[in-house]
Amino acid sequence: MSTYPLGPFTVHRLGFGAMQLPGPGVMGPPRDHDEAIAVLRRAVELGVDHIDTAQFYGPEVANELIREALHPYPENLVIVTKVGSVRDASGAWLPAQRPEELRTAVEDNLRTLGVEQIGAVNLRLMDHGVPEDQQVPMADQLAELVALRDEGKVAGVGISTASHAQVEQAIAQAGIVCVQNAFSLIDQSDAAVLDLCHQRGVAYVPYFPLGSAFPNTPKVTDQPAVRSVAERLGASPAQVGLAWLLAHRENILLIPGTSRLAHLEQNLASGSLELSADDLAELQS
Repeated sequence: MSTYPLGPFTVHRLGFGAMQLPGPGVMGPPRDHDEAIAVLRRAVELGVDHIDTAQFYGPEVANELIREALHPYPENLVIVTKVGSVRDASGAWLPAQRPEELRTAVEDNLRTLGVEQIGAVNLRLMDHGVPEDQQVPMADQLAELVALRDEGKVAGVGISTASHAQVEQAIAQAGIVCVQNAFSLIDQSDAAVLDLCHQRGVAYVPYFPLGSAFPNTPKVTDQPAVRSVAERLGASPAQVGLAWLLAHRENILLIPGTSRLAHLEQNLASGSLELSADDLAELQS
């Protein structure tokens, strides 16, 4: 697998996302605790050195599983988290956007992961339904994360669910190291942000890399061209969708997640799947 800078680190372009490790709805303990631990350990064995998580996955469950499976951590492992939201008892995702809440969230991540510094922290902007008391200038939010970086608690600052203008502001103010936005073969609406990140040497980490996870929405794996290329190459449609992203821009880092060992190994095999010019043309048609 090729590599790309993630702030002061260099990581493999195929990482691991921890969102699927907790139970249904990203709440509570995993369906199979032992397999969740095995997935994390196997990911590292297979070369994963970039794990994406959040304190609100569980809540705390994903971070606690990561710590149980991997602590003391390999020296080259970069753990990235995100702040800006919390969960209530029913599992609802609530905004926690004020600077003091962002600081508390970083401290909570440090505690549950058992580290003194987090590789990068993404500011998860809320794009709708934000109550008035949570409507904070982004400059103030970024300033708090920069302060945490200056204190040595965060190695890099990132941003998630951000517009082109917001990414430009974050690059100028905070020297961000990564952007997490939705992007896939069938949803390239964020192409301008991806291009901006590519030009500025910022890692781009797409969520929904195979299309939206919500029911009754288009999926990359359902596209006829994807299925055709997959059949020709003896690969799965998911592997083709991930390989397309890796071929699309060198600054794209992938964090496919799973709670199953078999799926983990399939996902990571995408890094060795070579798409020809004809394959890429068919997928883009």
